[in-house]
Parts: sequence; structure tokens; C-alpha cells
Amino acid sequence: MYLEYYGLEQTPFSITPDPHYVFLSEHHRDALAHLLYGIQQGGGGGFVQLTGEVGTGKTTLSRLLLNQLPGNTHAALVLNPRLDPVELLQTICEELKLTPGEPASDTAETPDATDEIAPAAPAASSAPAGGKVWFDRLGAYLLDAYAWGDRVVLIIDEAQNLSADALEQVRLLTNLETETQKLLQIILIGQPELRDSLARPELRQLAQRITARYHLRPLDAHGTGAYLRHRLTTAGAKRFPFTADAVKRIHRHSGGVPRLINVIAECALLGGYAQDLLAIDAKTVDR
Repeated sequence: MYLEYYGLEQTPFSITPDPHYVFLSEHHRDALAHLLYGIQQGGGGGFVQLTGEVGTGKTTLSRLLLNQLPGNTHAALVLNPRLDPVELLQTICEELKLTPGEPASDTAETPDATDEIAPAAPAASSAPAGGKVWFDRLGAYLLDAYAWGDRVVLIIDEAQNLSADALEQVRLLTNLETETQKLLQIILIGQPELRDSLARPELRQLAQRITARYHLRPLDAHGTGAYLRHRLTTAGAKRFPFTADAVKRIHRHSGGVPRLINVIAECALLGGYAQDLLAIDAKTVDR
């Protein structure tokens, strides 16, 4: 409704993640660099931990990370970690397109570099696969990937929702290794509560294996203004409709959290349109 009034081609402040609108602040670039560094360590690293408040862009960063993975990297992305240990193993295997069957024979010919890692045939039994079956299947897959020079990455989003048992299962996955390196790189992404969970004494073994940590902070006042301009320009705006005081108010009310900036800016544009305001001021933002 307000698009034509403000000279926009698209809605600039949708809260749905859209790579077309990605804005990388200095903190976001640093966080992405930490994630990529963790993967580029290959098997030499342990866990990589990324935390941040709700709406600061953690999930967006995970999507960017997936798009920037090296060509020889296979990734499993777990979006719903409210799983018991067996369900978690099954989800990881399903993400990697593995079935709970026997791995390929050791005597099979070595595939070409361009071949994909092929899942094994399904097991003959119709009974549900247990944790050991999934663990063994994943272990065989990781050994095949290592033999072919490939990397495998596990990314768990909303990791603060992992139960203590599931976290222990994740730690046990790091025991899949050769004499010289780990076979699986694990990235835990979550809200600040994840740091509290990993600080518990019973999880100290996992915490000690975290080799890179980064906490994603909200945008500062300057970053909020740059974020607003980026979103509006991307949406086709030829002019910036917010006054300097309005930008300060948006930053104050949102705390610099991108998702809240979107919500407030969207409402302000609607309010400005309803009042025939080409320049949206601080009072409109407050209202």
C-alpha cells in the first residue's frame, strides 16, 4: 500500500530472511569469518560456537555459510534440535542422505573425484534403526569422505534447545576421528542460553572442545542507520524517508536488533503513509 508512495519496488522490511537483503555489519562479517575459519581448519578443530540474541541474524549467517562452503564440503543442517539422541543421529544422517544400511564394501573401487558419496542400501529389516546403527552408518560415511579428501560439517541452529543427553551425543560425535584429525566439524548456533548450558560442570568435556567462540552483538546507532539505508535502497528507494531523529528513535526502540528494526520501520512507513508524510519523523516512530 505504501510502496508507490515511497517509491519502492518491494517491501523493504520483511522479517523473513532473504539473501537479497543481507546486510553484513562489521560484527556479522567477523562472525562469518569465525565460522569459515572453523571449517577451514579441517579436522584439526573442535566445536565452533556462535551465539546472539533473538533476531540478531544468526540464522541468516548460517544460510550465508552454507552458500560459501568449499566445493568438497558436505553439510548437515539441523533446524529443530528438540530431539533425543537417537532422533538427532537419525536427523543428521537424513540430512546427509544416509540410510541405516551397510556401508560400501572396503574392496569397492575408489570413485572419481567428481562422484558424490553414495548412501548405502536400506537395511533389510523393517524395524526402526537404533542409535548404534545410525552412529555406525555415520562413522562409515565420514571415513569414506576422509578417504576422498572431502569435509563434512554439522550445523545445529537453535542449539540452546539441545537437551543434556543430546549435547553429550554431539560431543561423542567428535570421537569419530583418525589418528591425525577429526572427521566431523560441528558448529553450534544459539541464543545466549547456549553459553550457560555449556558452562555446566557435567558438560565441561564438550566446552573444552570449543576452539572458536563468537557472540553476535546488536547494531550500534550508526549501524542501524546503515541497515535502514541498505534495506530501502535494495527495495528500490531513490530517497531515504527517515529523518536523523527518526533513525535514533528506531535504534533506541529496537536496541539495534535487526528483526525489531524491521518491525518498527515497517510500522513507521505505514504510519507515515497514512498521514501523508514524505519524511518520517521521530514522533511517528514513537507513535
